[in-house]
Amino acid sequence: MPPVSALLFDKDGTLFHFGETWNIWAMNVIDHLSGGDAAVRAALADAALFDLSNRSFDQASPIIAGTAREATACLHQAIPDRDPDALEALLNQMAAEAPLVPAVPLHPLLSALKGQGYAIGLMTNDSELAAHAHLEAEGITALFDFIAGFDSGFGAKPSPAPLLAFSDATGHAPETCAMVGDSTHDLIAGRAAGMQTVGVLTGPARTETLAPYADVVLPDIGHLQDWLGLPSSKND
Repeated sequence: MPPVSALLFDKDGTLFHFGETWNIWAMNVIDHLSGGDAAVRAALADAALFDLSNRSFDQASPIIAGTAREATACLHQAIPDRDPDALEALLNQMAAEAPLVPAVPLHPLLSALKGQGYAIGLMTNDSELAAHAHLEAEGITALFDFIAGFDSGFGAKPSPAPLLAFSDATGHAPETCAMVGDSTHDLIAGRAAGMQTVGVLTGPARTETLAPYADVVLPDIGHLQDWLGLPSSKND
C-alpha cells in the first residue's frame, strides 16, 4: 500500500465516544418526544432498538450508523402523527446540542497530524449542522480541510461518493487516503472508494465485526501515529 497522506474521520464513535454521547441523546429525544406518555416512550425505544433499562442502543439499531433522515424514519414509526420534516429538524438540533466526550484529546492529536502534512477531513452520517457544532465545541474546526454530513450533497456512507469528494477536494488520490471509523458503514465505504481502512473500538462494534473490512483495527484514534510510523504527540 502507498503511504497515507490524508485522513478522513467519521465523527460519532471515532472522534467522540459513541455511548457517552448518543445514549444520552437518545434518552433525551425519547423523553422529549414521548411527552411523559409511558406507552409512547416504550414505542419510541422499540422503534430505535434502544434499551431503556440499560440506556443503550442494540448493536442492530439503524440509528447507530444511519443518517439523521434514517433516524427520523425509524422514530416516526412510533409517532406517525408528527410531521417528518419537523421531526428531522428537531433531531438535528438536539444532535447539535448533544454532550460530547472525545475519544482522546483531539486538538493535540489533529494538530500533530496537520503539522506532519496530512490532509484531514470529516465525513459523518450526522447532519452538517451537527458536525460543525461539535467541531466548534472542541475548537478544532480550523484543523479540517473537508467537513461533510449526510445532507451536504455528496451522499451518505456506505456509499463511497462522499469519501471520493474528500479525495477530490484535497487532491489526494484515494489509495493514499485512509478512512477512519468505528462502523462497518465507514469501512465498507472506504473499501469501495479504494481507500485504506482503519477501524477503531470507541463505538459499539467490536474487533471481530470490523476486522473483515479493515486494514487495521486500533483501540482508538490516539494509536494512529504509531500506525503511520510517526512520533506520538503528548495527548494528555
